[in-house]
Amino acid sequence: MTSRPDTEPSGASLSYRNILEREMENALKEINRPPAGVFLSGLSAGLNLSFGALLMGMALTFSGGFESILVQQLTLGGVSSIAFLFVVIGQTELFTAHSTMAILPVLDGRASLRGLGRVWGVTYTSNLVGCALFAGLITSLGPALGILDADAFGTLASALLPHPWWVIFLSGVIAGWLMGLVTWLSAASRDTVSRILFVLIVTAVIGFGPFHHSILGTTEVLSAMFLGQGVALGEFGHFLLWTTTGNIVGGGVFVGLLNYGHVALAGEKQDVDFEAEDQNG
Repeated sequence: MTSRPDTEPSGASLSYRNILEREMENALKEINRPPAGVFLSGLSAGLNLSFGALLMGMALTFSGGFESILVQQLTLGGVSSIAFLFVVIGQTELFTAHSTMAILPVLDGRASLRGLGRVWGVTYTSNLVGCALFAGLITSLGPALGILDADAFGTLASALLPHPWWVIFLSGVIAGWLMGLVTWLSAASRDTVSRILFVLIVTAVIGFGPFHHSILGTTEVLSAMFLGQGVALGEFGHFLLWTTTGNIVGGGVFVGLLNYGHVALAGEKQDVDFEAEDQNG
């Protein structure tokens, strides 16, 4: 995030227009940033977010099997949200955040579709590279340390893969929508503690679903593939295509476009003077 002067309203006092302007400036900064810098930041985000897959796999392994599906999903949602915290508070470049906010300066005429496509492409690619590297690491180290069972990732992958394209797409829309809300609410939050709470609560819903998140899900599916859990390359491609498309629509339309639209159509700010009335008649 860019720093703001002390005279600028902060926290809950921020209006929608203030939040929109701040996020638009941040998006422009990333669009105009050298691609090498964006790639390294995106690589870091892919690696850091993958800790969510590791923590979910460890939870399934150490539990020995949850007696309640509700308890299992609450646990998985809670531990996966920690990894989202690493990324959002650490301010590295996650594709599902850019799919929301990088669209704002394009809608406002301050950036081109070419610039948007470039930052999306670099961020997305670097995120996936980070996921693949982390998946290779944890599938080599986890079983050797006794902290991961192969079937734990089989369980995670089975919750994401065996669905028709439209189910994966709509689930991806919800995940992208939630990630857009995280970005927007973080910009409006009063302080770091508030941002932490927003991130943990909203992203836990993604893991609780589980809803399809293209980056976190990539680490889950690749780990299952590397551990011989019967995941075919075509299944991974099907997952990635429709999850990514859904994430873009969910964040870009339901957060980016709608929030920009209602701010842009709000009209000019109105100053209203209230005159005190004589209550004695």
